[in-house]
Amino acid sequence: MSDDSPEPPWSLLLASAVVCGLATIGGVVAQRLPGQENIALGLYATAYLAGGWDAALDTLGKLKRLRLDIHFLMLAVALGAAFIGAWWEGAALLFLFSLSNALEGMAMARTDREIRSLFREAPKQALELLPDGSTREVDAAHLAVGTLVRILPGEQFPADALVVAGESAADESTLTGESVPVGKTAGDTVFGGTLNTWGRLDARVSRAPGDSAHARIIRLIREAQASKAPSQRFTDRFGTGYTFAILGLSLAMFLVWHFALGIPAFTSGDEGRSAFYRAMTLLVVCSPCALVISIPSAILAGIAAGARRGILFRGGVALENLATVNRLAVDKTGTLTRGELELTGIEVALPGSEDELLAFAAALARNSTHPLSRAIVAAQLRRGSPTLHGTDFKSLAGRGLTGQVDGTGVVLGRRSLLPDHGWIAALPDPEPGVTEVLVSAGKLEGRLLLRDAPRPEAAATVRQLRERGIEVTMLTGDREASARLVAGELGLRDWRSGLHPEEKVAAIREWRNQGERVAMAGDGVNDAPSLAAADVSVGMGLRGSDAVLEQADIVLTRDRLERILEALELSRRCRAIIRQNLGISLGVVVLLGLAAIGSRIPLPIGVLGHEGSTVVVVLNSLRLLLGNRPG
Repeated sequence: MSDDSPEPPWSLLLASAVVCGLATIGGVVAQRLPGQENIALGLYATAYLAGGWDAALDTLGKLKRLRLDIHFLMLAVALGAAFIGAWWEGAALLFLFSLSNALEGMAMARTDREIRSLFREAPKQALELLPDGSTREVDAAHLAVGTLVRILPGEQFPADALVVAGESAADESTLTGESVPVGKTAGDTVFGGTLNTWGRLDARVSRAPGDSAHARIIRLIREAQASKAPSQRFTDRFGTGYTFAILGLSLAMFLVWHFALGIPAFTSGDEGRSAFYRAMTLLVVCSPCALVISIPSAILAGIAAGARRGILFRGGVALENLATVNRLAVDKTGTLTRGELELTGIEVALPGSEDELLAFAAALARNSTHPLSRAIVAAQLRRGSPTLHGTDFKSLAGRGLTGQVDGTGVVLGRRSLLPDHGWIAALPDPEPGVTEVLVSAGKLEGRLLLRDAPRPEAAATVRQLRERGIEVTMLTGDREASARLVAGELGLRDWRSGLHPEEKVAAIREWRNQGERVAMAGDGVNDAPSLAAADVSVGMGLRGSDAVLEQADIVLTRDRLERILEALELSRRCRAIIRQNLGISLGVVVLLGLAAIGSRIPLPIGVLGHEGSTVVVVLNSLRLLLGNRPG
């Protein structure tokens, strides 16, 4: 079809190809029966109409813009074959051409289906929670930011929202690839399009439905499908100019065969020996069908394969370019580390009172949203220590918290809050990268040690990237001691600390000026300038900042560092398949072209080689979709 018209469904193209094939066979049979010439002609005409209507409509649309392409060449050859009485050859050409288009359409439909199957359809309705506690059903598409909604078990979240009441777990596998439901309680974020598994939740809409994580992912994929890769620009040259060149070559060879070699122009009782027949064969075998589809089919299959694995490539450029990088720059916090503080130790003056001390600390911490407080509460829930409740809570800016817990005065914070406590004053300073929180609750004294620990998969990922020829460098704004500790744990040979965002950008530009291809991975707002400066940018997780998700060439929806390895392998496989497809398609054109010029080959053989190579490159591209979706 023309560029301005939608492609017909592959099922219609396949049905047309079947009709074309049956009519061609019927025509061949009728042609060999005495007195059935008119029936044979009618069957051949049916084959021409069934096999050529799509190419004719496409050609008509392009001729209006003075453009020609391979569809025009196919029609020209089919009509030329009919002109010299080679009806069955022309019908066979249209059958193979229409069948090839149908198979190509089926392959592309599978690619699109793979993408669409990743996402449940966004919910159409939502339950708005009214001030009196009742609910009413509203159109989910019109939810405004700040609206309170209720999500019942088994229902989808209608938009990105912040939980204000209730407890449940969300199945986020459609967004992150994580098969284990994620626990949700007050203060947690839920994503539109994901599934509430077992509990009732009340949540406040934080994004309009059209700007939810679900909607942004689909938009990213659609944009990626429409973009062109560097290799694809190579095939863009094979448009109108190439078509005219092949028409000119076929005309020149027709004149050579007829005038220089004395071959009859149109027929001599054996149409296969005519110069015109040979020119039509040359026209077919030199048509770049396989070449034109070889790269888009691989790119679209690669984008779909990545989306299945929670790797969103923002177009063919990102998919191809990732395979070329030889250095990966990574931010520390939230990329090499979890980005959240974790309790690593409890030191107490009274041995055996660790859980009790943590319970007192968590009772105060529940009243604060500070990252240290959130980490303490999370640790208390994980350890299962008693849940206590505090009163008379007071926050001392920059110092800590005070309050009463079960009648006991509790102090939680820095050393400056407890200057006269001898046991605490004698404690050594924590190791680099470790944060201490001191606790005093009556006779109980101790400290909690917390740190932003490296991701468990980070060390193995760094090692495997180095084995693949990619040097990993950590760029962080943290202190040197903290950075050195993480670098040592992960086996990093190159790291830079104390950097401002502009200094990270300068480091990336320095590497690029030295001829290196640099990828940058990060998840924070301060990473956005570095992502923009890199050859390829990787955003870590949907929970990353909007600036990162908008800037990144590749978004890892599941917040796991090893996904970078999967993205790299997929990019390299895609580039390899593109090279294979180009080799197959160009090789077939050259070989068949030389054969058509140097000797007589039957038109059906030329058609079979031409269309066969198209099917081969499409099937080769679909290899990227093989395999089960990772968990």
